[in-house]
Amino acid sequence: MADARTTVITNASLVDGSGAPARSADIAFEGDTITHVGEPGSVSTAHASRVIDAEGRLVTPGWVDVHTHYDAQATWDPWLTPSSWHGVTTVVMGNCGVGFAPALPDRHEWLIELMEGVEDIPGSAMVEGITWEWTSFPEYLDALERRSHVIDFGTQIAHGALRAFVMGDRGASNEVATPDDIVTMSKLTEEALRAGALGFSTSRTSLHRSKSGELVPGTHAEPDELYGIADAMRRVGHGIFQFSPEHTRVPVEEWPWMQELARRSGATVSVNLNQLDDGSEVWRKTFALLDQAHKAGENIVAQIAGRSIGIIMCLEGSVHPLL
Repeated sequence: MADARTTVITNASLVDGSGAPARSADIAFEGDTITHVGEPGSVSTAHASRVIDAEGRLVTPGWVDVHTHYDAQATWDPWLTPSSWHGVTTVVMGNCGVGFAPALPDRHEWLIELMEGVEDIPGSAMVEGITWEWTSFPEYLDALERRSHVIDFGTQIAHGALRAFVMGDRGASNEVATPDDIVTMSKLTEEALRAGALGFSTSRTSLHRSKSGELVPGTHAEPDELYGIADAMRRVGHGIFQFSPEHTRVPVEEWPWMQELARRSGATVSVNLNQLDDGSEVWRKTFALLDQAHKAGENIVAQIAGRSIGIIMCLEGSVHPLL
């Protein structure tokens, strides 16, 4: 018998995340530290301050959701709902090239409308909730750090915000970046990574548009612009390059520069991958390319949803069924 602990979970159906089958177990912990995992009856409950009978329930490690858009909500909601309600203990935000840092004051409304259009998050909530205590990406991280959150989160610097910050209207309207623009974006990406950003995100799909219908900045960025970002990751020594492709073609057509990104940065390239009716074979071709990349030592991975993606459409909504 193990010594009594502060809190004991008994009769759990434990799924430990290792890939092993579920097994019956008792679990004990003190504070936030697990101190015992063993067979049922292996720990005394006589002096435990709390006993939880988990009969008929699963006990698992916290879920990590690698694709979220809490960039605004994290500035006002300590619970990051609804993720924290469903066993998620870590989220990654800043995906798909949309986010809120770096940001100049004259871009605040524009960034909100970009996020509203791409992710269907009500702009009114973001206008009400975001306090805009930052200009740079490190300052955005500081603003998040000043708030308490019940779950962990990771951030990425978004191409849309970065491009508009550096290039102004030229960046917002998807004009070609100059060499000086690329150098500046590379430096700011390096700054963000050193401050704590997990990586950088961009979008290549025409499905991602602002509230007024404009493509996300960076949708048609030339490879040299993306290589500038890769160089920042190489200088720092870590990073994730996340992008959302045009699922009917882009993963295959743009594979050469994705390989170059992986080689040049030494970082992980993470590709959103969905199966659509009008591109039903693309994911199979992409999997074949992934196999080849792994054999060549290129760290390119597919990011796949655990369920079908649903979109709410209505005549008065931001996603209109007839457009």
